[in-house]
Order: sequence, then C-alpha cells, then structure tokens
Amino acid sequence: MKRSVAPAALPPFPAARPFAAGAAAVPGVEWWRSEALVPYPAALAAMEERVAAIAEGKAQEAVWFLEHPPLYTAGTSARREDLIDPDRFPVFEAGRGGQFTYHGPGQRVVYLMLDLGRRGRDVRAFVARIERWVIGALAEFGVRGEIRPDRVGVWVPRPDKPPLADGTLRDDKIAAIGIRLRRWVSFHGFAVNVDPDLSHFAGIVPCGIRGHGVTSLADLGHRADMAAFDAALLATADAMFG
Repeated sequence: MKRSVAPAALPPFPAARPFAAGAAAVPGVEWWRSEALVPYPAALAAMEERVAAIAEGKAQEAVWFLEHPPLYTAGTSARREDLIDPDRFPVFEAGRGGQFTYHGPGQRVVYLMLDLGRRGRDVRAFVARIERWVIGALAEFGVRGEIRPDRVGVWVPRPDKPPLADGTLRDDKIAAIGIRLRRWVSFHGFAVNVDPDLSHFAGIVPCGIRGHGVTSLADLGHRADMAAFDAALLATADAMFG
C-alpha cells in the first residue's frame, strides 16, 4: 500500500514560498518559487532530498522556480576545452546530462522533480514535453522558439544576423534543457534567458555548440520581467502536464 504524503511543515527549498497559482493549475504537484538567489550547492542538495523522498513515497512531486548567482555548471558530457574562462565564475559538477551551461540573475531556472515511473517512463517524451512548454511560454511574447534535431535546447532563428561560414542560417539559444533521473524520478530541468547578462556566456562554449549564439527575451526586444514570464509558464503548463 502506498504511504500517504504528509504536508511539509516548512518550505523544502531555500528561500522558497508556495506558488499557489501553479499548485491550482496542476493538482498533486507542489509549485515553489524562490525570490532570493539560490546558491547552486544548496539547490542541488534540496533537489536530491526531494527526489529521494518522492521515490520513497514520502513527498509529492514538485516544480521549483528560482534564479542562481552567476556560475557555470558542467554536465556529464562536459569537455574541459569548452570552459574558456575557468576563473570567471564558480564551476560546479551538476550530475545532469549535457555539457557546460551558465546560470545567473535574469534567467528563469525551473527544476522538475517528477515521478516518471507513473508518467510513462519515456525520457524522450518527457524532454519533448519540456520543449513544448518552453516554446509555448515564449509564444506568449511573440517569440518563435524551435528545436533542432542535432542540438539540445530551444532556439530562435536569427535571419537578421549573418549566416555561418558554411551558409547555415544563424540560430541563437534561448533555453537550455538538462535532466537526470534517479529511481525514475527526475531532477534538474530547464533555464530560459529572460534578461541575463549575455556576456557571461563568453566564459564557456554553451552546451558545446560553436558558431551559434545565445539570446534572451530582452535581447529580442521584449521587456518581460520574471513575474510576466512565470505567468506565461503557468498559462502554458498544459503542454507539460496536460
């Protein structure tokens, strides 16, 4: 018999408050949002604790909205040569799939602690749902996000920029995706560039992809604050949970 889930007496994530609108949108999934910048080691420890509790039937699934201070993370496929400026910001081993990525203020990070054991155990379908969710949220601002079969993440076509040397049309990355599973419970998630300092990406080769650049809603001319983008994610959450 599955054990009942006791409500948490205190917020389980650093500097987090319940995100009531999200909880109403997806029954059975807790939604949390941290207003202060969350150090990466604290976030990783909180995720791992929740994932273990979900796997043991002691906690509900959770979605966590947050921002980090400036830092780089290395996924399991990260190549040392892609860390161009190792002294610029702290570098953390993330344990997720993928290569190097940047996190910092102005970037909406969403960590997904969801039980894929009862959601189909289909990792490709899970990632596809994340992609559709991000693309739907971007569309709320008139931005056309796209996926590329040979490149992870969500991309924005840039016909306004010169093509690459081989004639390939230029894309800029607006969202990174990286997940990990433990006992079929997911953690990590995705990060969307709302209005970060894009120069901070210069210390790495983002996700190991050379030639293409990075962009943000602000870079594309949209003055969306974090609250507005959160509202867009809630409005399009059916792409993930519907």
